[in-house]
Amino acid sequence: MAAEVTRNSSSPSTSPSSLSPIINLPEDHLLTILLLLPVDSILSFSMTCKRYKSLACSDSLWEALCEREWGPLSVDVLKLSSSSSSRDGFSWMMMFKRVYKMDSVSCHRISNPDGDDKESSSFPIPRASHSLNFVNDHLVLFGGGCQGGRHLDDTWTAYVDKSNQTMMKWKKVESGTPSGRFGHTCIVIGEYLLLFGGINDRGERLNDTWIGQVSCHERLSWKLLNVGPLQRPCPPPRGAHSACCIAEKKMVVHGGIGLNGVRLGDTWILELSEDFTSGTWHMVESQQSPPPRSGHTLTCIRENQVVLFGGRGLGYDVLDDVWILDIQEQCEERWVQIFYDFREVPEYASLPRVGHSATLVFGGRILIYGGEDSYRHRKDDFWVLDVKTIPSSGLQPQGVSLNGSSVWKKLNRISYRPKSRSFHRACADRSGRFVYVFGGMVDDLLQPAATSGLRFDGELFMVELVLGFSDLDNQQRHGKSM
Repeated sequence: MAAEVTRNSSSPSTSPSSLSPIINLPEDHLLTILLLLPVDSILSFSMTCKRYKSLACSDSLWEALCEREWGPLSVDVLKLSSSSSSRDGFSWMMMFKRVYKMDSVSCHRISNPDGDDKESSSFPIPRASHSLNFVNDHLVLFGGGCQGGRHLDDTWTAYVDKSNQTMMKWKKVESGTPSGRFGHTCIVIGEYLLLFGGINDRGERLNDTWIGQVSCHERLSWKLLNVGPLQRPCPPPRGAHSACCIAEKKMVVHGGIGLNGVRLGDTWILELSEDFTSGTWHMVESQQSPPPRSGHTLTCIRENQVVLFGGRGLGYDVLDDVWILDIQEQCEERWVQIFYDFREVPEYASLPRVGHSATLVFGGRILIYGGEDSYRHRKDDFWVLDVKTIPSSGLQPQGVSLNGSSVWKKLNRISYRPKSRSFHRACADRSGRFVYVFGGMVDDLLQPAATSGLRFDGELFMVELVLGFSDLDNQQRHGKSM
């Protein structure tokens, strides 16, 4: 037997060149195959032999993987950040690990209208339930409610300079703005803004749709969108609803507060024409759907999927449920609930909220900030929901159960600490690494003859995802509040 084994081990049929066809593949072909695999499979492949470990850990492969996972724009931002860093030994594999393990954000104050060195007329007045978007390298702010119960109709733009993102100048736009309102939604589709609904000074709910475009000269023009004759189906008037873009030229609208203060649970999709001059509404018919609510969020995570989170329900209870609007190739549109086991998630009890923001950021996560609980206690915490754990296909109508500890994470905050707030607005730049936050309702000192210490805020600040290679690493993990 020993002799037979010896003969077989030295025979040509078991030579390295004949063990598997993959051994004879050129490295560039192997790299092409690896780029089609999930990260876990690539890491397993790297443990087979020294040659494949070198290939699977190469910088060129992991740069391409980062671009596949996060998009080319995000990779370009990381290249600029890493080149300006003083750290040596930068590698894309290490960067991928840092993004995966990200656990901190850093807040930077950009503007404060209450500052002594700034004229109040150069800044939008404090407000809440407005809209804030990032489009064509500009921040665009519209409307909202302010002190005295007034509902604003002003539009402001601010150019965001990539070389200095913490310095910007607001500019008021005076042309064709929609009527004053709060609790509306405004989303970005390509180079356009799409605004829907809201509540005006008289408490009337609206269902008009406006389209806006920002030029390179910081000008913005609004036009009322043609959605067809009155007999065509369209969403009933509402405010405090939620909306987001999906599939390039579609807007999803859900819930809100309708006529007579009734909370709604319907879902509508507006599909724009090729030239962006008109649109057509249709109502989503789903066997299951989220309960009626207001003050919740919709966030597009893939071309065919939207995440709904939180809000205030029919009984004024504050919610923490998560739903997915899943649009299949056969144009089937359905809601599916995602169930989480939160037993291993620290501080989960603080997760339910209304009036928060939920922004898709770098690394395939939704950054959830602020809001308030059932007792109207405002929050200043940051959470992330990892959308890569949500299946992209094959969702069953009865729902999907996931381990909460692998999906939800509460982030640390370093440096400047903004006030707790709700009904603010937030948006991310094109890279997804920087999120801008403006306004909202904040706690304040109780003034004489005042019934509450609530006030509107007019602060603009930037939230930076801390990835471990910038100068922010040198800051203390629990910095002193400014």
